[in-house]
Amino acid sequence: MASHIASAEPMQQYLQEARKYDYLTPDQERDLAIRWRDRQDRAALDRLVGSHLRLVFKMARGYSGYGLPLSDLIAEGNVGVMQAAQKFDPDKGFRFATYASWWIRASIQEYVLHNWSLVKIGTTGAQKKLFFSLRRLKARMQDLENGDLTPEAVESIATELNVPQAEVVEMNRRLGMDRSLNATLAEEGDSEWQDLLADDRPDQEASLAEAEERQRRQQFLKLGLGVLDDRERQILVARRLREEPLTLEELSQRFHVSRERVRQLEVRAFEKVQRAVVASAKEQKIAAADKGRELARA
Repeated sequence: MASHIASAEPMQQYLQEARKYDYLTPDQERDLAIRWRDRQDRAALDRLVGSHLRLVFKMARGYSGYGLPLSDLIAEGNVGVMQAAQKFDPDKGFRFATYASWWIRASIQEYVLHNWSLVKIGTTGAQKKLFFSLRRLKARMQDLENGDLTPEAVESIATELNVPQAEVVEMNRRLGMDRSLNATLAEEGDSEWQDLLADDRPDQEASLAEAEERQRRQQFLKLGLGVLDDRERQILVARRLREEPLTLEELSQRFHVSRERVRQLEVRAFEKVQRAVVASAKEQKIAAADKGRELARA
């Protein structure tokens, strides 16, 4: 529905499209979700998703400080809301917006991480959390000035996110923080940038969605490992997936090759897994986008 709108048309037209859909009452939302789940009623899906396009726009703007086109962020958010609609269970008793928010956020964050040149692929969960939480934590501490953080602020953020203080300093410098979080979104508005920052505190519904997303990522990893031969798989697991990775020396003795050969095999294995995972993820996104276009034509 909205994927092609967000990428090919101006933002104003996207918002005009979003405003065509009224906000739903809980009963209306549940009825639409049941009609889609039980009867694959495309009109119901169109209205359920369409009524949350404004949520996609709001969440996407919260990530526009990373230097990526807003239209692309919205397109990724649209993929997320479509994924949420496919998995939403109205019988669990919570609102679709609560459930969809996690999928929208996850889709946008994945896109940001894959396109942010200063954040390497393969960062830990704590580093990713730091990447997306630094602005919010600085706003809470009212430390919004450009430049380095105070030692006290660095220590506080590092402790809360369980990352080394050096990573906090480095990430702060990378992001630049060239926009005050108290700046308004528009001259005529009173909403501030910090109002749109994603809140990473989990609730019950988000935890459920996160578990489903974790399962999806595990499936991706299993698929990726499946393209490796036995030696490559053992090396990659030992070097990248263990809590305490084995050294090159230990693996060189196990496989009777040089340490440099082990390193080469590790790099090759990681690249093969990465290509397999990216290809699979891209196929899923294309499928979700195709569903959106089908809805637009329906």
